[in-house]
Amino acid sequence: MSPQPSSGLAEQPLKGIGLICIAILLFASHDTMSKYLSGFYPIVMVVWARYVSHTLLMLGVFGPRMGLGVIRTRRPGMQIARALCLIGTSLFFTTGLRYLPLAEATAVNFLAPLIVTALSVPLLKEHVTRPQWIAVVTGFIGVLIIVRPGSTLFTPAIFFPLGSAVMFGIYQIFTRILSTTDSPTTSNFIAGLVNTLIMSALLPFFWEPPVWTHVILMVMLGACGMGGHLLLTQAFRYAPPALLAPFSYGQIICAGLMGFIFFGHIPDTGALIGMAIISLSGLAVAWQQRRARASASRT
Repeated sequence: MSPQPSSGLAEQPLKGIGLICIAILLFASHDTMSKYLSGFYPIVMVVWARYVSHTLLMLGVFGPRMGLGVIRTRRPGMQIARALCLIGTSLFFTTGLRYLPLAEATAVNFLAPLIVTALSVPLLKEHVTRPQWIAVVTGFIGVLIIVRPGSTLFTPAIFFPLGSAVMFGIYQIFTRILSTTDSPTTSNFIAGLVNTLIMSALLPFFWEPPVWTHVILMVMLGACGMGGHLLLTQAFRYAPPALLAPFSYGQIICAGLMGFIFFGHIPDTGALIGMAIISLSGLAVAWQQRRARASASRT
C-alpha cells in the first residue's frame, strides 16, 4: 500500500519512520503466529481467525464513530475484488509458511512491489522505464537464487509465496485505485468483513476446537494485522513512500530474527544473497518512482 502523504503531515519523517517500523514488527509477529498455528490447525481456520478478530476489532474501534460510513463505498465491486485478492494472499502465504522458513517466504512475498510495477502498465496505463523493468527481472532472479536446485527450498511449496506475491500485487493495484474514492478505514473494514463471511462459510468443514492459549494467539493475529495496516497508512501521511521503502524491507530482517528465535532456522548463504537482491530491486523501483515524481513536479 502506498497512499500519498498529505502536505500538512509529510514534514514529520521521523514519525513516519517510527510508525512503519512498528508496523513491520506487527506484520512479522502476525506471520510468526500464523506459521506456529498452521502446525496445529487447518489453514482455513487460521485465516478465519485472523479476519474475524480483525473485523470485530475494527468494528469496535471505528463503528461507534463512523456508523454506517465505515462500509460506505462508491465502488463496491472493486472493494469485493480487492478483498478476494487479500484472502488469496492470506491463504497462499499461510500455506507456504507451513512448509517454508519464515524469512525466505517473506522475502519471496516482497516481490509484490515489483509485480505492481509490471502490472501498472496494462492495468493503470502507467509508463515503466527500462531501469524499472531491469529491477523487476532482477527481483525474480533473486527468487531463483533462493530456490536454486539443490537447496532445501527447491520444492513446489515455493509457489505458495509466489502466488501470494501476485495476489498482493493485484491487491495493491486495487488499493491505489480505491484510494481516490474511499477512505483507508473503509477499504480495510470491507476487506475484513467480506473475508470473514467467506471464511466463516468454509469453517464448518475445517473446524477443530482450539485450546485457550491458541485462542489468544488467534485474537492477536487480527490485532497485529489490523494494527499493522492502520499504522502503515498513518506512516505514509507523515513521510513519502520513497523515504519509507527502505524501512519496509526491514520486515525480512524481522522475519529472519523471529524464524531463528522461534523455529531455530538460519537462512543459508544463497538464501541471504537472494533476499538481498529482492530487497535491492524493490528499493531501486522506489528510487526510480521518486525520480519520476521529482521530474514531473519540476515540469
